[in-house]
Amino acid sequence: MAVPPSAPVPCSPFYLRRQAPCPQCSWGMEEKAAASAGYWEPPGPSRAAVPCFSVVVDQDDILPGALHLIRELRPHWKPEQVRTKRFKDGITNKLVACYVEEDMRDCVLVRVYGERTELLVDRENEVRNFQLLRAHGCAPKLYCTFQNGLCYEYMQGVALGPEHIREPQLFSLSADVPKVEVLEQELSWLKEHLSQLESPVVFCHNDLLCKNIIYDSAKGHVRFIDYEYAGYNYQAFDIGNHFNEFAGVNEVDYCRYPAREIQLQWLNYYLEAQKGTAATPREVERLYAQVNKFALASHFFWALWALIQNQYSTISFDFLRYAVIRFNQYFRVKPQVLALEMPK
Repeated sequence: MAVPPSAPVPCSPFYLRRQAPCPQCSWGMEEKAAASAGYWEPPGPSRAAVPCFSVVVDQDDILPGALHLIRELRPHWKPEQVRTKRFKDGITNKLVACYVEEDMRDCVLVRVYGERTELLVDRENEVRNFQLLRAHGCAPKLYCTFQNGLCYEYMQGVALGPEHIREPQLFSLSADVPKVEVLEQELSWLKEHLSQLESPVVFCHNDLLCKNIIYDSAKGHVRFIDYEYAGYNYQAFDIGNHFNEFAGVNEVDYCRYPAREIQLQWLNYYLEAQKGTAATPREVERLYAQVNKFALASHFFWALWALIQNQYSTISFDFLRYAVIRFNQYFRVKPQVLALEMPK
C-alpha cells in the first residue's frame, strides 16, 4: 500500500533525535515549561532515538507486515512460535499484539494508523508526546515507528468498560497516599515519640468503633463485641482510637472528634473506674495528652490497614479513599499534638 502523499515520511532511521524547540509550537512550549519546572531530564537512549523502519503495513492484511517488524524488534523469537491477537475495540487505528509467552509478559503491540487519519492527528507530535510521557513513567515503551504506524509495549491489565469507570476505587487518587519513604520516617518518629510517654500496657480492644459497642438500656450497662483486633497494647492507644472513631467510618467527619471538655470528662470517669477513687486533675491532664498523641498512631495504623485492604479485600468499600482520609487527618493534627505538654 502506498503512503498517502500528505503523510510525513521520515527520511532517517533515527529521525526522532531531539531537535531545538520551536518557540512558536506547542511542543516547544511544553519543553520550556518542563525545563522551567525543574523536571526535564537529559535525553537517554530511549529519549534520543526511536528506530524507524521503512515498512508499510497493509491495513487489510496486517499480519505479514507485523511479523516483519517483529523480526526486527525480537530477532530471538522463532517465527513459528509467534502468536498474534487482534484488538477490535479501536475505531481510529488497527491494533495487533505479537507475543510468544502465554502470559503475554513480553508482548509487542503493532498499531497501524487509520486511513487518512493524519488529516486530524499530528503523528510526529504524537510520538514526541509518547516519549515525553514515557520518560516520566506515564506511558509504555515505544519500540519503533514505521511508515504508517508504530510499535509499543503491551501494558498488563484490563481495558475498562462503562460498567467499570463508575467504581469508586478506580477514581480515587492514590497520589494522595504518602510515599513509602515518608511512611517509614513517620513510623520511626511515632516509635521514638510515643515510647517516651509512659502509657501503661493493658489488654485492649483496639477497634472500639461505635458499632462494636452495645448498650443495654434495660440493664444500664455497656458491652463490647468483635475481638479480632484485641490484645495487649498501650492504654492511650485504645482510648485515642476510640475517640477517632467518633468521626465514623462510612461518612467520616472529624468535626465529631470529641472536644477537650468532653474528653476530660470521659477520662475522669475512666480513671475513677480504673482506680476506684477520684482522679486528680494532673492525672486527667496527663492521660489527655497521652491519648491525643496516641491517636496519631491510630490514624497511621488504620490508614496502612486500609491500603492493604484496598489490595486484597472483596468487600465493597472505598478503602483507598479511607486511607487518604486517615493519612490527611494524621498530618493535619500532628502539629497540634506536638504542642501538647505532658504534666510532670
